[in-house]
Amino acid sequence: MDMREFISRCEEIGELKRITAEVDWNLELSHVSKLNEEKGGPALVFENVKGYSSPVLTAALGTPRRLSIAMGMQEAQSLCDLSKTWMQFSLGEIIKAREVKTGPIMENIDSVDSVNLEKFPVPKFYPLDGGRYIGTAGFLIIQDPESGKENLGVYRMQMLDNNHIGVQILPGKRGERILKKYQKLGKKMPAAAIIGCDPLLFLAGALQQEGVGQYDAVSSVRGEPVEYIVSDFTGLPIPASAEIVLEGEIDPESLQPEGPFGEYTGYYTDEIHKVIEKPCLEVKRVLHRDNPILWATSVGRPVTDMHMLLAFTRNATLWTDLEKMRIPGIKSVYIPPEAAGRFWAIASVKQEYPGHSAQVANAIIASTTGSYGIKGVIVVDDDIKADDIGRVLWAMSVRYDPLRDTEIIKRGRSTPLDPALDPDSNKLITSRILIDATTPYEWENKPQEVAMDSETMEKVHSRWKEYGFDF
Repeated sequence: MDMREFISRCEEIGELKRITAEVDWNLELSHVSKLNEEKGGPALVFENVKGYSSPVLTAALGTPRRLSIAMGMQEAQSLCDLSKTWMQFSLGEIIKAREVKTGPIMENIDSVDSVNLEKFPVPKFYPLDGGRYIGTAGFLIIQDPESGKENLGVYRMQMLDNNHIGVQILPGKRGERILKKYQKLGKKMPAAAIIGCDPLLFLAGALQQEGVGQYDAVSSVRGEPVEYIVSDFTGLPIPASAEIVLEGEIDPESLQPEGPFGEYTGYYTDEIHKVIEKPCLEVKRVLHRDNPILWATSVGRPVTDMHMLLAFTRNATLWTDLEKMRIPGIKSVYIPPEAAGRFWAIASVKQEYPGHSAQVANAIIASTTGSYGIKGVIVVDDDIKADDIGRVLWAMSVRYDPLRDTEIIKRGRSTPLDPALDPDSNKLITSRILIDATTPYEWENKPQEVAMDSETMEKVHSRWKEYGFDF
């Protein structure tokens, strides 16, 4: 599924709207998109961006229904169910991606002398942003010089000028670790920014999944090989049906001011107060399809398609982590998009022994996914699905005792993008709270929950329409 097939499928079922009125790339486009998202609207294709002839796609993954389309599902599924599906595929047979010699991305090639990023309708999103951001729904491909493994990483990318892009590669992330290897070798790092592609490749770029290459992971979920081209310019594997590819090098010794930018937390980061220099991609070649579609997201406060992306990918990898730990009884896992898709995790577990629920809570923050950025975990019994927030709050009200069921962890790995942390202290460390909202397994006399009679319920269900209900 390339970007165009995804758009077509969304349009077929009324999940996409084309904006034909002229819209300015400077703030207006992002504000239309943001208001649309806050109203739960469809994906948008802006076909008449002021000064440009090519379109911009926003709000692509803003609902579980559109995520279901991206996953190739015929029917809409919840985030919990989609995450379970990804987890099951990722633990099953691995389908390898396939190298091809050419593809639609090779329709137009701008060599170093003709590179001009101004040719694309790059939006400016918010008034205090440091400039126009070409990479909000894109990813960067780099390659580990030691292992040879490629890495797809989702980083914000600011258009600094006609051929330079500031890339926010955060401390401690895999991208930074790879960049430091090139620095140690005294070499520049080849890199390719992908703007617009199969939505699952973008999702894979946000996955914190070890062991399986991201192209292979997407191939396994799709049930058929992802096709890629090995670039004759950078040597990197690029999606054969991508919309825009920006190829070049990142010099570890040459940093440029980047930001500020209105982040997914709904706040600006430290660049709003001081100049911070970041790695910079010098673009030396541009590949793009005819009439390329620039995929963008307005980010900002939840919920946007970026939060859906973060929630889905972290749900999927967290559930996979827990399955690999062989912890029994886990029924569902949920990281709410309203929690910026990162900061809170909820798990539903069928308890089988004393301390089982506490084991699950501790396992979440010990996992690869949960160890980064999570500041709160809630565990509920298996009669409540992890994404049923109303019932989760009920469990916290009637099954949770703050003194007995709360654990505070003083030190855990954080994201420096968290605006709740003191800007003058170490923003790589956060405290965590574990909330056990289950009824203790070892209680002999458990509270008796009010329950309806099963026989009567079957009768009522069978006569529901007879009562005059149409829902």
